[in-house]
Amino acid sequence: MNIEDAVHVLVETMRRGRPGQTQSYGYELYIPEIIRGYLRAASSALQGLDVDSEIHRRKNELAPAFLAAAWELCRRGIIRPGVYGMGYQSTDEGSAGFGYTVTPFGRQWLAESDRDDYVPVEPGRFGQMLAPFSERFGQAFQERAQEAIRCYGAHAYLACCAMCGAAAESILLATAVAQQGDSAVEVYLSSKGRSRLETSLLGQVNEQVRREFLGFTALVKYWRDAAAHGAPAAISDNEAYTSLAMLLRFAQFANDHWTELTTRGA
Repeated sequence: MNIEDAVHVLVETMRRGRPGQTQSYGYELYIPEIIRGYLRAASSALQGLDVDSEIHRRKNELAPAFLAAAWELCRRGIIRPGVYGMGYQSTDEGSAGFGYTVTPFGRQWLAESDRDDYVPVEPGRFGQMLAPFSERFGQAFQERAQEAIRCYGAHAYLACCAMCGAAAESILLATAVAQQGDSAVEVYLSSKGRSRLETSLLGQVNEQVRREFLGFTALVKYWRDAAAHGAPAAISDNEAYTSLAMLLRFAQFANDHWTELTTRGA
């Protein structure tokens, strides 16, 4: 059990509930009962296992992951500590950090999409998948990629796409600097710099790598440009989710072909 697994259990619990329906005592999410329910479901699948003993053995072991997951959902504004409303029963355990209620934003968040159940939260799996690339592509890439996943978590899909595009440009710039030195920065900051930098970077790589590189950047650039313009942009969770996946794939591709991309005369 890690934080992402616990987040998924909590989100599933919220999706099954109804506004105002308390899961235990005066809380919509009561972590001890959720842990017991999770362990009861998992343990009952194992024949011959003493379910009550298994719950007693593992509940304290799992509590830190569930509490961290609850804090992540609090940080994203989806739940808050405390009972549902005035006059509801509280407990010492719930007041100590084990009892939560879904916020108005959280109800809207739950109603908008079920895709979020499967999007890793930072600093979890998505952060872990990005971590190997941060040293290669730099702090600018790290900052923008993490902003993108935070924006997705808040359902700020337009901002998510903009940050994915900015992170992709960080990959482009870091790769060009590794190939050409600091002069690549001057080209990037000049008129039509992004296009000129792509041309100079990819001028000597093989056609297959060139096509794949441009394929990754074209779609992400489209979303970023759409986000930057003043006209309305119909960017939904589907585009934002895909832009995150594309960003990760682009980072993997550039890393895998790093030597070919950065060696002059390749």
